[in-house]
Amino acid sequence: MALNYRKCAEDIFACLGGKENIASVAHCATRLRLAIVDSKKVDEKKLENVEGVKGVFTSNGQLQCIIGTGTVNKVFDEFLSITGLSAGTKEDVKAAAAANMSIPKRMIKALGDVFVPILPAIVASGLMMGLVEALAKALPGFAASDWFAFLDMVANTAFAYLPVIVAVSAARVFGGNIFLGAVIGLAMIHSALTNGWNAANGYDVWYLFGHIKFGTYTLGQINQLGYQGHVIPVMIAVWLMSKVENWLHEHVPEMLDLFVTPLTTVFVTLLLTFTVIGPVFSTAETWVLSAARQLITIGYGIGALIMGAIYPCTVVMGLHHMYNVIEAGLLASADFGNLNIWMPIASAANFAQFGACLAVGMKAKSSKTKAIAIPSSLSAALGITEPAIFGVNMRFTKPFVCAMIGGAIAAMFGSWFGLGATAYGVTGIPGYLTVNNPLMYTIMLAIAGGIAFALTMVFWKEEGAVETKNEALAIPTETIMSCDKGEIVQPVNGEVICASQIPDPMFSAESMGPSVGINPIEGKIYAPVDGVVTMVFPTNHAIGITSDTGMEILIHIGVDTVNMEGKGFTGFVKQGDTVSKGQLLIEFDSMKIEEAGYSDCVIVALTNGFDCNEVEKVK
Repeated sequence: MALNYRKCAEDIFACLGGKENIASVAHCATRLRLAIVDSKKVDEKKLENVEGVKGVFTSNGQLQCIIGTGTVNKVFDEFLSITGLSAGTKEDVKAAAAANMSIPKRMIKALGDVFVPILPAIVASGLMMGLVEALAKALPGFAASDWFAFLDMVANTAFAYLPVIVAVSAARVFGGNIFLGAVIGLAMIHSALTNGWNAANGYDVWYLFGHIKFGTYTLGQINQLGYQGHVIPVMIAVWLMSKVENWLHEHVPEMLDLFVTPLTTVFVTLLLTFTVIGPVFSTAETWVLSAARQLITIGYGIGALIMGAIYPCTVVMGLHHMYNVIEAGLLASADFGNLNIWMPIASAANFAQFGACLAVGMKAKSSKTKAIAIPSSLSAALGITEPAIFGVNMRFTKPFVCAMIGGAIAAMFGSWFGLGATAYGVTGIPGYLTVNNPLMYTIMLAIAGGIAFALTMVFWKEEGAVETKNEALAIPTETIMSCDKGEIVQPVNGEVICASQIPDPMFSAESMGPSVGINPIEGKIYAPVDGVVTMVFPTNHAIGITSDTGMEILIHIGVDTVNMEGKGFTGFVKQGDTVSKGQLLIEFDSMKIEEAGYSDCVIVALTNGFDCNEVEKVK
């Protein structure tokens, strides 16, 4: 009996808690995708029992109802008719779903979204800074040369103006004007301000609203201090800017919008940034630095252990440059033998980031991940960890945690053996030029990098990345599934995996019918049977074929690749075409799928398998 599409849509809608609880709706080749405002209002058990719905699950903040190929689009049309909602794109649903994530998840996602596009700049600069610094320490004459001055300028440009780069990227992520974002970033490192790295030498202040005292705080006092090297305050400022700008666009008359909105946005954002966001962050810096000074003096290496663990977290906050104040104080203090005992802690933490990042680079199958991780790890070994932290370790989470563990243990070891340095501002391999015990320093670095490397190799697993090989391969002929109606040949070259290993809850549960997955090694999909093309999704990421013997087969390329909107996919057949076994149907680019953050696992499902007899699978 044919499915009543309208009734199916009505029953689905009845389970969702009303129209106002639906932020956005779209569909892909097999499922209805909804961004829900309040998930508690959704009756999932009732939804699972709706006729026509083969399964329900939540993924990345989206409620997904599995309906099936050739049916979901018809139910979707009826759903729009019933609810009066407008059809959204997959990106609309994705954005709406992200808005419903928990605050910590949204913050981590935002940080990743901001930093991934600027990775090439900070990776290149970080590696070059480390190399130039190492040469300067090894060759004193080189440090005084014009070549050093030139190379140092080229190398540190991205870090000297990091707030501007971050501001532009953040404006894109938060929906603001990227040029206004650039203005905010530039203002925060304006040449009229004291460079943030020289804050310890003092700075002037402005009093915009007089000298109204609230305890030790003066209302309206603005520190004439730049935010070089900072990340968090810049992102907060640009987030605020985007909110102010978008509000003004909605409320300012169109004829005045061009003049009023940019002017008001920049003024309000910078006033609040320098009066509230900046001072609050500066206070946080003071607390962190004071705590750090106290911690490293705790006996038995416990203080070093704690700081070795949390040091990379302060790098994320942009606080690490301020540690120079502590180091200078240690060098001037006879209590510590005029040794900088902070340097070994920082070196242990940085070298652990190197070890974790190197492990990612060696273990990853994605050539893009390797291309970022390997040079980033070298930069970390030379003491510049931002590329490794932001570009790799924190992005994948587990390597970051593994590095914290390695750094903590190594820092405690360094404290036990009284490691210290005769200078500050240098860590990692260049640290050999200033450390008091090179042998123990070597062992400490080995502990830091070795533990982080080993833990990352054990606990980090790359999700769904398989390298696409360039060489032409023979058309696959192995049978992957059979039933009383015939055999299904492997449609793509690669490793066949069982359904439970497919990185998608719908297909791993075989909700669409008996299924297998294939980790592809070539981006070509061939017809697995003789038959007729019954469906080709517009994005070419999924295709349905009915064999001459009556088998209904769905081939789905990747997981959530519908969000790529066809980029990286090329189709060679259309609906209604007759195809022969081994005929090229679709070409896809695994690298683009990986770059978009999705698995390229190819799923083959016998969608009418429950009506077939003697169904057997190779996996």
